Amino acid sequence: MLCATSRLLAARTATALPSQPRGRGPGARCRRRELHFPGHPEVPLSEFLAGRLARSSVSASRRAILRRGRMPPAVGGGPAGSELRPRRGRCGPQVTRAVGPDVAAEPAARSPKRPARGSRRFEAAGRWALLALVTLLSFATRFHRLDEPPHICWDETHFGKMGSYYINRTFFFDVHPPLGKMLIGLAGYLSGYDGTFLFQKPGDKYEHHNYMGMRGFCAFLGSLLVPFAYLTVLELSRSLPAALLSAALLTFDTGCLTLSQYILLDPILMFFIMAAMLSMVKYNSCANRPFSAPWWFWLSLTGINLAGALGVKFVGLFIILQVGWNTISDLWHLFGDLSLSVVTVGKHLTARVLCLIVLPLTLYTATYAVHFMVLNKSGPGDGFFSSAFQARLSGNNLHNASIPEHLAYGSVITVKNLRMAIGYLHSHRHLYPEGIGARQQQVTTYLHKDYNNLWIIKKHNTNADPLDPSFPVEFVRHGDIIRLEHKETSRNLHSHYHEAPLTRKHYQVTGYGINGTGDSNDFWRIEVVNRKFGNRIKVLRSRIRLIHLVTGCVLGSSGKVLPKWGWEQLEVTCTPYLKETLNSIWNVEDHINPKLPNISLDVLQPTFPEILLESHMVMIRGNSGLKPKDNEFTSKPWHWPINYQGLRFSGINDTDFRVYLLGNPVVWWLNLLSIALYVLLGSIIAVAVQRGAHLPAEVEGLSQVLLQGGGQLLLGWMLHYFPFFLMGRILYFHHYFPAMLFSSMLTGILWDTVLQLCAWSLASPFLARGMYAAGLLSLLLGTAYSFYLFHPLAYGMVGPLAQDPRSPMAGLRWLESWDF
Repeated sequence: MLCATSRLLAARTATALPSQPRGRGPGARCRRRELHFPGHPEVPLSEFLAGRLARSSVSASRRAILRRGRMPPAVGGGPAGSELRPRRGRCGPQVTRAVGPDVAAEPAARSPKRPARGSRRFEAAGRWALLALVTLLSFATRFHRLDEPPHICWDETHFGKMGSYYINRTFFFDVHPPLGKMLIGLAGYLSGYDGTFLFQKPGDKYEHHNYMGMRGFCAFLGSLLVPFAYLTVLELSRSLPAALLSAALLTFDTGCLTLSQYILLDPILMFFIMAAMLSMVKYNSCANRPFSAPWWFWLSLTGINLAGALGVKFVGLFIILQVGWNTISDLWHLFGDLSLSVVTVGKHLTARVLCLIVLPLTLYTATYAVHFMVLNKSGPGDGFFSSAFQARLSGNNLHNASIPEHLAYGSVITVKNLRMAIGYLHSHRHLYPEGIGARQQQVTTYLHKDYNNLWIIKKHNTNADPLDPSFPVEFVRHGDIIRLEHKETSRNLHSHYHEAPLTRKHYQVTGYGINGTGDSNDFWRIEVVNRKFGNRIKVLRSRIRLIHLVTGCVLGSSGKVLPKWGWEQLEVTCTPYLKETLNSIWNVEDHINPKLPNISLDVLQPTFPEILLESHMVMIRGNSGLKPKDNEFTSKPWHWPINYQGLRFSGINDTDFRVYLLGNPVVWWLNLLSIALYVLLGSIIAVAVQRGAHLPAEVEGLSQVLLQGGGQLLLGWMLHYFPFFLMGRILYFHHYFPAMLFSSMLTGILWDTVLQLCAWSLASPFLARGMYAAGLLSLLLGTAYSFYLFHPLAYGMVGPLAQDPRSPMAGLRWLESWDF
């Protein structure tokens, strides 16, 4: 693999001719010096593959050398000398070409000829034809058998259901930002889906419901990943073979194909990530024409795509970091260009702030405004949010409600924790299991509205009914000693010195007593945060703490999810640590007392900034508490690049229609090899340059593309992969696919460069052409054939499992961890 580079460093290299000066802007980073065959300077390798012979012209510096009668020494068996002539396109520097030794034999008086206009048009037509071909192939593979299976697969049960919620305008909670689900709902609405399918569980038949609009929308965006990759690699490398190879790797990857065919957020997320990457390299290429229409267009489009990526999932932050690093690097180079005035540099800074910060934030905020405007009806997500938030939802019991303002004894109440996504103080008739503290009634927090959330507030020293008309109304005040009796089971909120189920050094909280009669461990002192003793307690507004009278601990929720015996609700404990935290602060939400006058809750509705902040806090909290679903394999980040384990999308048994998410192993292992080879080859070249080695013009041009264009892609892969090692949340195989896009593009650039370096080292033009073409065709055909072998994973399998020797997939189970 390293034939040319090793030979280059071992031999004495000649001094290369001065190359054209490079600009300081980002467009100067990835200028390509294409390789030419020894003895045939008019035939660049990439043009040979496209079937074109382009005539090269003599550069001005080359002619000056010829007039002076001075020739550089030969390098190995390659050209005696070379020079570079930049060719400009619409937006910036394009491919530069080397001039071979036979130019020296030309008469000095002979004028160099430029390539014919028809030749350039034919070249452009060839690029567009190849783009059309890879786009057509991408759409064909993604839309093939899109209607199968006609039932819910994997996370369609979530995102299809959320699309229905948008159509029905029903509020729900999800750990991801709303844009992706809104687009799915819009696609369903425009395609005639009425939002009535329940999306209850994987395997449920769609029957007469129109699901193809939502699947087709995701497949459409997934199909565009291939042409985006083609254009990005073409812009970074100026090599059609590199772009074609990258497009082939994504087209024939069974994993990308599977993710693109279902109602999921992943194809939408990857669409915006790839669109942002393409827009960024496009506006980099327009750096020699700042503030022109194309420059503004690509810069603004980059900001729009960044907003889209972040609006689908928070991992869109990774592409924002990449664009941010690129922008800082650009501005640093501009700041060092002394030919630019301070005013001009300020204009560059202002343009980037407007297009890459202000515009994305505005669009991102606008998606939430639309989200809250559309979802105005009460739904399953109410309990995740504060009482004030719920008051704005039509159908919620707090919407346009009137309740008593001050808390009184005898009132039936619900008590809600102020930490986001903790929920209501809850109890039920189930007991703690043997060995988990005292075997008494469980007390938990629950995120949804439920009758088991209701409690009656009573005095600690009497069982008299405060609602008896003969008793006057007595308000609960800050510092009072109270009992909370569970309305459904008549057991008191209780604590003692037994350890909590999950949290060490915290005390267990239970339901205890019979018909409200218990013991002194049922007594709690109610305190209002930052209030004086004797003040009344206001419903919804007062932030209260409950201090256990015997142990001195504070009632709170750890936020930890209880096992199955606790119905996967959240643990309630009594913490001896008295520091005020949101886990131990509550408010009274529902309040029923027929003896008290009511007030309207309209004054409590929050502002839009408050809603936006609260929704983000709830999403962040929900992300950290995700748990795997039944019969579902989680994975670790080190599993992903090696394609260690897939994910079942549909079916388990041999009679089921089975779809299995697994990357094409040939593509994935080639990508992994390419990353390692890139690091090695890039390190050798970087060290050689740093040590002052003079590279031939051909090798210098290829090295520049490899280090700068490939470096952008390696950075993208790292940013979309390594942060997952730091995440505490549950992880799945599909989280790697944005990083896989970057590794596939890097593979295209790397192997094109390696093949050109190896071809350059050969003395025979025939061998050079043959080796380059054979290497490239081997990669393309090998990838296509591996797709032919593994395509049933994506399009569906029926029959014996791969463990059965009778299965047609038996010989393809290359790893024991592949469970298809």
